[in-house]
Amino acid sequence: MKISLLAFGITKDILGARELTLELPEPASVDSLLAFLAARYPQFSDLQSLRVAVNSEYAPGNHSISPNDEIVLIPPVSGG
Repeated sequence: MKISLLAFGITKDILGARELTLELPEPASVDSLLAFLAARYPQFSDLQSLRVAVNSEYAPGNHSISPNDEIVLIPPVSGG
């Protein structure tokens, strides 16, 4: 299944783009997406507190992903 992904901060740097279209095996979940990204982009394994939003809501690892979902990778934010 094809999904569209938006990446911010360090995730954008790791992927080399802000927006990507990926082909994921079905059934897909947040956990399987993260495993796919870690296999393809090994630096993803180094991220400690990455959050994933599906359709504007934070999603747990077992959350199912459908082809029309909006998926956003949200890395930790620091500032002062």
